[in-house]
Amino acid sequence: MIDLNKNNEPLDLSYLKEMSGDSAEFIIEMIDLFKSQTPVYIAELQQAINDKEWSKAAGFAHKIKPTFVYVGREDAKAHMQMMEDNAGSLKDVERLPSACDELAAFVEVLYVQLDKARAELEKQL
Repeated sequence: MIDLNKNNEPLDLSYLKEMSGDSAEFIIEMIDLFKSQTPVYIAELQQAINDKEWSKAAGFAHKIKPTFVYVGREDAKAHMQMMEDNAGSLKDVERLPSACDELAAFVEVLYVQLDKARAELEKQL
């Protein structure tokens, strides 16, 4: 379960800062990449779930999972792990459509946070 209460907290970009040597340009690139790739990944995941193609759904959840680490959202990573595990083991697959809806709603808020963080980083350039 994604901790939606964390949506009110500031983003934790420490992973990207550490990885990039605190390069604002690099972090902006990673934010842009996250925002361009994530909707595609989530659409693929939703389609696989709708089609009840569980092994594909597990693969897409696995592909999305590490991207949340970059933006400091371990709760979202854990949510993706649950989706991957459930789809892969065919356990509680009836929960996956609502879990995917939860993910889609969560990233909309995350995108707003990323836009704010990006604007702050732009000021450093």
